[in-house]
Amino acid sequence: MTLRADLYIDGQWRAGGGDERFDVVDPSDLSVIERFAIATEADCMAAVDAASAAQESWAATAPRARGELLRAAYEVLVEEAELFAEIMVRENGKSWSDAMGEAGYATEFFRWFSEEAVRISGDYRLSPGGDKRIVVDRQPIGVSLLITPWNFPAAMATRKLGPALAAGCTTILKPARETPLTAAYVVDVLHRVGVPRGVVNLVTPVPTGPLVAAMLARPEVRKLSFTGSTEVGRELLHACADRVVSASMELGGNAPVVVLPGADLETAVAGPSRPRCATAAPPAPPRTASTCTTRCMTPSSSGWQPSSPPTGWGRGSTARTSSARSCRRPSATRSPPSSTPRARRVPSS
Repeated sequence: MTLRADLYIDGQWRAGGGDERFDVVDPSDLSVIERFAIATEADCMAAVDAASAAQESWAATAPRARGELLRAAYEVLVEEAELFAEIMVRENGKSWSDAMGEAGYATEFFRWFSEEAVRISGDYRLSPGGDKRIVVDRQPIGVSLLITPWNFPAAMATRKLGPALAAGCTTILKPARETPLTAAYVVDVLHRVGVPRGVVNLVTPVPTGPLVAAMLARPEVRKLSFTGSTEVGRELLHACADRVVSASMELGGNAPVVVLPGADLETAVAGPSRPRCATAAPPAPPRTASTCTTRCMTPSSSGWQPSSPPTGWGRGSTARTSSARSCRRPSATRSPPSSTPRARRVPSS
């Protein structure tokens, strides 16, 4: 499996300006899957420049043409559903069934918005005074910065990219550092189906906060879509307020599950295993809440540091262990699902 691990700016895959990279870790065994490119401030500004340069022509592209590109991306994602899921399993730690479910769910956003691209409505009416005609026309807002979390790396990317591209907005996608490979795969699919250069860009800035703020400070950026913590969302809203940038926020929602020392681990892991709880929050230190079944930890000793591999774990071993055998693709003796799962619900427009 070949994985993209570079930035995508102005239609080109490239290393970061500082030629530095960070590790993307397989949580099942803490091995390094890939070393992903770090975006510098110059890289982030180049992404804004590329999106801004492409905005006018993309907005002028016929809605049908924009929709057909999204439909083509949908078709590729359906065909490559198992590869899509495998990437999520490796970098996120989802079980195979959950990853396949998200692959189908994420794919449906591209199909849905490929159809919505030609249905962007306006309005026409007589004024209250009767002497004028009022016309309401909806236009693309402009360059959109899309920031996605690690727990649903595929669905959050397609749910943000789909409507932005359908509406005629160019985009800059900033995935979580834990799961950039899934986002890079989605961007690569869009590249393969012929999305014009500059319309989609991918950056992974370090340090994140200051460089995201620098992008928001650019007058060309007119939209922010963020899914993540309330604390970070509050800071981003402050940054948006300075320039009155339109912001869409999906904040909070950890769905915690507290696992006490006397609990049976197998029961604790099996009990809350629901799709929306499957990867709800990062691993918890000793004697604190565990908030997701694929990352359930039960340390038998304290004192470990998050920056180093934990030691002294009890049953369940290392990170994200809903069941080690279920976190991998089925073996050759057990056939994977024969068809791509469809969405659990229809996305709203």
